[in-house]
Amino acid sequence: MAKNLQVTLKRSLIGRPEDQRVTVRTLGLRKLHQTVVHADNASVRGMINKVSHLVEVKEV
Repeated sequence: MAKNLQVTLKRSLIGRPEDQRVTVRTLGLRKLHQTVVHADNASVRGMINKVSHLVEVKEV
């Protein structure tokens, strides 16, 4: 597994359930096409899995 994950918000949060909005916000994403880097661990992978249809992930 990679040491870091680059997460980019690709789809809008409009009309999404509140738990998905909170998860995206917890990942540090606020705007479309914003990218953040997180350490690759189980908790971050779980959050990404929950909103995988909204984000794009690259291993760096």
